[in-house]
Amino acid sequence: MTINELELAQQRAQIRAARLEQQPLEEIGPRGGFITGPFLAARELFRHRSLLDLLVRRELKAKYKDSALGFLWSLSRPLTQLLIYALVLGEFLGASRSISHFAIFIFSGLTVYGLFSELVMTGTAAIVANTGLVKKVYLPREIFAAATVGGALFNFVIQLALLAIAAVVMGTFHAGGNLLYAVLGFLVALVWGFAMGLALGAANVYLRDMQYTVEIIVTLLMWFSPIVYSWTFVPGAFAQFGWPDWLFDVYMASPITLAVIAFQYAFWGAAPGAMYPDHLGLHLAIAFLVGCVALWLAQRIFAKLEGNFAQEL
Repeated sequence: MTINELELAQQRAQIRAARLEQQPLEEIGPRGGFITGPFLAARELFRHRSLLDLLVRRELKAKYKDSALGFLWSLSRPLTQLLIYALVLGEFLGASRSISHFAIFIFSGLTVYGLFSELVMTGTAAIVANTGLVKKVYLPREIFAAATVGGALFNFVIQLALLAIAAVVMGTFHAGGNLLYAVLGFLVALVWGFAMGLALGAANVYLRDMQYTVEIIVTLLMWFSPIVYSWTFVPGAFAQFGWPDWLFDVYMASPITLAVIAFQYAFWGAAPGAMYPDHLGLHLAIAFLVGCVALWLAQRIFAKLEGNFAQEL
């Protein structure tokens, strides 16, 4: 490039810079306050639904790329957990003697908890994992968390189909009103998992340790949910340690505890001696409504923090 061409390029750059300075600052993306903000964000996601579909497909293809078994690997983790828990806890430690059809009991809880845990962990890492797109182009940033929901639902459907087949074969599943509990449990796990993933994903941009902390919390939360033991064992254990009765009320108010029990009711409910909390359907409905409020607040937190995503990344 000659000197004259270089000077001409610099002049053009100065002209463009001067024009940009004269342009008023224009905000892009959804606006709105505490009430209207989530509605505008949902509208933006709907407008970008084609891109959302592409992101979901990209995530699924990248996860199982060059794999001989492909999507069947989504069953590897829950089936491995099922085998270990059913063998070690059920047979070696004798849990199957107090809980009939122990394998179905465990797999019911693992299926819905797997959905929740995947939503939380992948949602927490969603923004950081898409740093290139966040820094280069404008997109509604919630779309990355929403894409993780699509991937988690795909894996959930595969596990749910296997659970239903196993429950039918073992004779613990009967089509009827019990399916409503599975639907409610699914909705509770979905809304709470998405809410937590959305809020924690925004926090993870500023504090990268959040992602590793969440992995530990999700693991602990699994053992604090009645997946490998019956909820009926909990009051006696709390009394043995001398803990107050209200702690059991807190335990039973956990949305994940309710979702796990709901799936056990739907797929293991015909087992002899099965017991369930009173007004389980009402408690699930309340947990879902509270989860919708939590999702609303999570979107507001996300919207508050997303302004500096590109700079932090």
